[in-house]
Amino acid sequence: MVNLSRTTLRGFATVAALAGLAATALPNAQAAQTSSTTNTAATSAAATTADPIFPISTPALVVGAPPAGADVTTKSSTLNLVRYNRLYKTGPVTPSKCKEVNVSMRTLAGVQAYVSQLYRCTYAAWALPLKQAGAAYKVAPKLVFYTAATANSYCGAVTRTSFFCGYNGKSWIYIYAPEIMSFWGQSPTLARAYATQVTSHEYGHAVQWLTGILGASWARQRAFSTYAAQMEESRRRELQASCLGGAVIGANKRYYPMSGGLYTQWLYVVNNSGDQPGYPRDHGSLKNHGFWSKAGFNASRSYTVAGNCNTWNANSTYVA
Repeated sequence: MVNLSRTTLRGFATVAALAGLAATALPNAQAAQTSSTTNTAATSAAATTADPIFPISTPALVVGAPPAGADVTTKSSTLNLVRYNRLYKTGPVTPSKCKEVNVSMRTLAGVQAYVSQLYRCTYAAWALPLKQAGAAYKVAPKLVFYTAATANSYCGAVTRTSFFCGYNGKSWIYIYAPEIMSFWGQSPTLARAYATQVTSHEYGHAVQWLTGILGASWARQRAFSTYAAQMEESRRRELQASCLGGAVIGANKRYYPMSGGLYTQWLYVVNNSGDQPGYPRDHGSLKNHGFWSKAGFNASRSYTVAGNCNTWNANSTYVA
C-alpha cells in the first residue's frame, strides 16, 4: 500500500445563512473508548503500512437553509442545535439489509455502481432516525460523480476530493471517482473500504444538514474570535460526520457484510485519516478520527444512534 499524500478532510468556509431545526432533547452519553477496540485497530493499521494519511473529503459546504421538516424551528440557539439536537434522542439506525455490489471499481462505471448502491442503502438506514428527529427525512442529496480536476458546485469549486454541498433546500454529494479507481489498482479491498467510508461520511454531513447541525456549526465557527476555537469547531463537525458514517456501517454490518478483510481495511482507513502536521487542524488527529468512527460502528444495538456521536458533548481532548 502506498504512502499517500494529504488531501484529507480540508477546511472550507463558504457559508451563508443558518437554518435551524428543533433541538429540545438532551444528548445521550458519549461512548467510552475501550482498550480492546484501540488494540484491535492499532494492530490492523500497523500490520498494513506505516503512517499514511487518507484523503477522505473536503468539509461540507453550506449556503442557505435546509428543507423544512415536520418540527422545524429557527428559534433554537446554535449551541442547542449542535449539542442538544433532537437527533441525539432518536432510536437505532435501521439496518438497510442491502448487499454489497460485486463490481470492479477500476472504471468509472464500476465506481458509480458500487457507490450508488451504498448511497441507496445509507438513505434507507437514516430515514427513520431523521423522521424521529423531525427532519425532512424523505429529502436525499443528489449523488454526483466527477473525474475532472475540479467540480463546480453551487457551493463553489472543489478540486480532486469528495464533498457535500447544501444549497437553499437542495443538496449534493460529490464523489471524486479517480481517487477510488486509483486505490482499486493498489488493493480492491482497500478501495471498497475507502469508498464505503467516504460515502458514509458524506451522508453523515447530509444528516447534519437536515437536522440544522451543519448550518449551526458553521455559524458558531464564524462567530469565534480565535483561530484555535474555529478549528476545534471544525473538528467537532467533521469527527461527528465520520461517527455518523460509522454508525450506519455498523448497523448494516451483518448484511453488507463489514467483516474479515474488508473490516480490517476499513479500520486501516479510519485509523489513518485526519490532520497532518503542517496543515490546518480542521478534522482531528488520526487517533480521534479512528475513535469517533469506531464509536459509531461499535455501539451496541440499542445505542447505535446519533446520540453516540455527539462530539459537542465531549471535552476537547477527544476532538483534538
